[in-house]
Amino acid sequence: MEQPLYTNKSCPVMREPRNCFMNGRVDTDFLKWRWQPNTCKLPRSNPKLFLEIFRGKSMAFIGDSVARNHMESLLCLLYQEEIPVNIYSASEDRIVKYRFPNHDFTLMVLWTTFLVQQDEVMNYLSPADNFTLHIDKVNEVWMKELPSALDYAIISNGHWFFNRRFYLYQDGALIGCVSCNEPDIPKHDFTFAVRMSMRTALKYTERFKGITTVLRTFSPGHYENGNWNSGGSCTRTSPLHELADAKIMRSYNVSMELRGIQLEELERAKRREIKERRLLALDITRAMLMRPDGHPDTHFPGVGRGSHDCVHWCLPGPIDAWNDLLLATLLKETG
Repeated sequence: MEQPLYTNKSCPVMREPRNCFMNGRVDTDFLKWRWQPNTCKLPRSNPKLFLEIFRGKSMAFIGDSVARNHMESLLCLLYQEEIPVNIYSASEDRIVKYRFPNHDFTLMVLWTTFLVQQDEVMNYLSPADNFTLHIDKVNEVWMKELPSALDYAIISNGHWFFNRRFYLYQDGALIGCVSCNEPDIPKHDFTFAVRMSMRTALKYTERFKGITTVLRTFSPGHYENGNWNSGGSCTRTSPLHELADAKIMRSYNVSMELRGIQLEELERAKRREIKERRLLALDITRAMLMRPDGHPDTHFPGVGRGSHDCVHWCLPGPIDAWNDLLLATLLKETG
């Protein structure tokens, strides 16, 4: 059992939605557990070492709010060594860039729901959660915000594809839909949209010479006794200790399926053999399936609406292990 490398008090840049203790969480035992692989000892992240290794580099987290959750975890870690400067914020802080001037290191998050270009379909019968996805075009928002020279891209997707209707376009033509009722449109499972969006994003990063692209696998939620919109909650205060226990969680099968799809697309991208590009996996799914204790649940702003957050992760918390694995993965690749 170990104590976290930062606290909500030592990280003033921590946003309120992930600050579970400020929002009333009182138990702390969940902070004392840290994931370790079976075959080796994974060292803890060292903020001084991290900033030295990535001196003069830029790193972008590209994905949804869980990608931002990860970036904020790393930001809090690095804050313990050097106070960063917020050099850019836009779109309700969905695009945020920090610079660590003493190390010339730039850290950013580029928030995108699907990775690919989207348009919300307004239907008076069903006005929300209907989207047109251009599965062969990356989303222009994050595409335009990427620097001309990017060293590391941490890419992820998944959560926004659940329980929504999609009309899928490729080369400007409708090729199918997800959860639609039109009889003349080919039907696809939502996992097809997840696959194709990741494929497009990975291909887009090929244009950056010398880039290292890291695919972070799906981060499981842990709703029990319902879903996010049907009374589901996550009240556990300790981790699961056996994978068999994780298999009873509602999220297990779909989480492992999405993980498999993402890793398949990573291997597919590797076969293109683009020079001066590295493709790596940050495989966190199984480890995080064991941590139903790490979510905010009701300890976040807006709880008065009766909602529970069992998707994002408390800071500090189990998500901090992603930084340990990220640093080890990048060090192994670069030698």
